[in-house]
Order: sequence, then structure tokens, then C-alpha cells
Amino acid sequence: MLSGLVIVDKPQGWTSHDVVGRMRRIAGTRKVGHAGTLDPMATGVLVVGINKATRLLTYIVGTSKTYTATIRLGQSTVTDDAEGDVIASAGTSAVAEQAIHDGVAALTGGIEQVPSSVSAIKVNGERAYARVRSGEDVKLAARPVTIHRFEVHAIRRDAGADVIDIDVTVECSSGTYIRALARDLGNGLGVGGHLTALRRTHVGPYSLEQARTLEQLAEELDVLEMSQAARALMPNRELSAEETTEISYGRRIAAGAAPGSPGAATADHPAAAFAPDGSLVALLADSGNYAKPVLVFAPGNGNTAAAGGEA
Repeated sequence: MLSGLVIVDKPQGWTSHDVVGRMRRIAGTRKVGHAGTLDPMATGVLVVGINKATRLLTYIVGTSKTYTATIRLGQSTVTDDAEGDVIASAGTSAVAEQAIHDGVAALTGGIEQVPSSVSAIKVNGERAYARVRSGEDVKLAARPVTIHRFEVHAIRRDAGADVIDIDVTVECSSGTYIRALARDLGNGLGVGGHLTALRRTHVGPYSLEQARTLEQLAEELDVLEMSQAARALMPNRELSAEETTEISYGRRIAAGAAPGSPGAATADHPAAAFAPDGSLVALLADSGNYAKPVLVFAPGNGNTAAAGGEA
């Protein structure tokens, strides 16, 4: 059975769910999922898992992301991006370039970010965007995120429209909303702001250079095999033949690293364990003097089992 990751270059106007539906038809299986939603306006890297590789997606969602984007200062929209109606405008002629750089610096590092009110975050069991569309005034709580890099490449003034467009690269932790960065930069400068373009270039170790369009994938399904995908994503542990047998049956083996050491694997951040032939056997977490399987990829039959029972 075909299993692995597909790095899709998501087209503009498609939801992430749309892409999953198309990939189900291309791959000929219902068991397809994605790691990290992209808004319809956005393009770029969407990591899709097929069959047993869907079990890796939970470990990809939490990785850092990198984007290229264009922020427009001088206009605020209801959605914080170009898909929403403009709700406020302000002149930008008095906004100095140094003030823009200072505003970007203030939004770099660890910050508290209020997500866009039209995000997919659930409020009392209902998506925030659905509540906004029904006319409700939704206020979401701030959450901690980390902006590892917020780099300005170009600042362009449009005197006729009295707006400023800024081309940027943002590298950030999981859970960051680039739309909210655009909004907060504009609000900090007193003129409002929103996002006019967004392209995701990296999700963890997977990059735009690996990505293929849906048209290309329909012609030739380019799949990153499970072992390759896990090697790029996680710390690696090479097993002996005896260890491979023990882990294949869900039994523990000696720890890969000392308890509490930086190299110790955890259930949330496991190590990928490989048999002598290079195949992926399991995901391991160190616990005291032992390593135990978090997830076992049973040899020979393509099945997976979580520790403690059938998958």
C-alpha cells in the first residue's frame, strides 16, 4: 500500500480541505490528511500524508514555518487580509521607514498574539469565522508565539492610494497568524494594516523546492517515502537486528540518551528508529534507562500500532 508524505504547492483560492480531497483522488485512497492549514488566499507548502504516513502529521504540525508575505499599511480589513472588506483607512505619508523597522522589531521574538477573529479557532464548539459571519463580535484570547525572523525586503509607497506595501519574510513558531502580524504592525503605526499576499516556503524540514503542484502530482505522484520523511523530521536512532525485533513487538530497549539530557526523546518529540536495512520501525521515547515505542510500524504488513494497542 502506498504510504508517505506529499509536499504540495497549494494553489491560491483552494482550501486545505480542497487539496486533501484532490489528493484522495490522485492517490486512490481515503486515508489522506494534512499538517497545518493554509488560508485559501495563501499558496505554498502544504504537507499531505497518505495512508500510514498520516501518523506522522501530528509531529509536523508543531514545527516552525517560514513565509514570504506582503503587508499593506493604511487599510484595515474585517479578515486582516485582502479577502475581507476594508473597514478603515488612514493616511501613511507621515509613516517613516525607521518607524516601520522599529515596529517589525517590536513584533520579533516571543510575543503575545491575538489571532484573527475569522480564524478556525473554536469558540464554545464553533469556529470563530462562522460566528463572525453570523454577525457576532468575536474576541479571541492572546496566545504566546515566537517570531524567529521578521525581515523586511522592500518598502513601496503608493502616493495615489496613500498606502505602503512591505515585502517580508517571517519565520515563526506553530500557531502564528501572519494576518495578525500585518494587523498589529499597522495598528502599532497608527494606520492599520492587512495582508495582501502570503506564500509558505517551509514547514519544518520540508521546503518549496520539494513541492509539486496538483497538476504535476496528477501526472506523476511524487511521494516522500516514510523512512525519508521521518529521517528529515526527527532525531534518528539506528537499531541493531535484536533491538529491531524487540521494538517490532512493542517491547522496550535501552535508552538512546540519559534521562533529562538534551538528546533524550519524548512522547511529544520522539526519535525515529530504523532497522539495519534502513526501514522505519518505530517512534521511540526515552523513559529512564529504557526507550519505549510511542508508535510501531509493524514490518511486512504495512500496519501501524500505537503503544498499548492496535492503531
